[in-house]
Amino acid sequence: MLNRFSRTELLYGAENMKRFASCRVAVFGVGGVGGYVVEALARSGIGALDLIDNDTVSLTNINRQIIATDRTIGMYKVDAAAERIKDIAPDCKVRTYRTFFLPETQDQFDFHEYDYVVDAIDTVSGKIAIIEKAYEAGVPVISSMGAGNKLNPAAFEVADIYKTSVCPLAKVIRRECRKRNIKKLKVVYSKEEPRTPLTGGEGSDAEEPNPGRRSLPGSNAFVPAAAGLIIAGAIINDLAEI
Repeated sequence: MLNRFSRTELLYGAENMKRFASCRVAVFGVGGVGGYVVEALARSGIGALDLIDNDTVSLTNINRQIIATDRTIGMYKVDAAAERIKDIAPDCKVRTYRTFFLPETQDQFDFHEYDYVVDAIDTVSGKIAIIEKAYEAGVPVISSMGAGNKLNPAAFEVADIYKTSVCPLAKVIRRECRKRNIKKLKVVYSKEEPRTPLTGGEGSDAEEPNPGRRSLPGSNAFVPAAAGLIIAGAIINDLAEI
């Protein structure tokens, strides 16, 4: 009988679809990258999703975040994502946490519950805490490296953290993993050199480079989406027995 996942089943088979339906995946960070991860996992038949993010949708998210529309501005991102999942895969069990994941909040989560963990947050301390908790629980984790200030969606690749180069965030995470004796970590990263954002954004008409002062990273509709979809694909292929 045809169902919403029939075309996926043609590639993965009935047994893998049952496996996906039995899995719980935690997605930490439901923004430009994480929102696309959530969307693709829901459309792939993952049976349970935990969404963790304390941010709300803003007007400036609309250029790149799949959950961001005029209607969802002001909503918690986890709630907007949960609504989309309900429309896509109503049988998917969704738990939402309006929580900013940091070392101080990590004990709210039992990583042993998860079949896979996604790190799509921005703070280094939070990323390391997620990686450590997953590593201790023996749960596979995939971590998103820097996607801001980049233009080439085709430059992203899946690699072990110790085989990455160029990406400044990957360099920091590599060092922190080495300190903690974490032997391997699957990441999605890009070797594209980040661009210096122009001044302005946020309503400004200025078009001059902004050296010497930290600014909001520039982004677009396709780079975070590419990173998120690559992460989702890596998870599905890891969970499948093919």
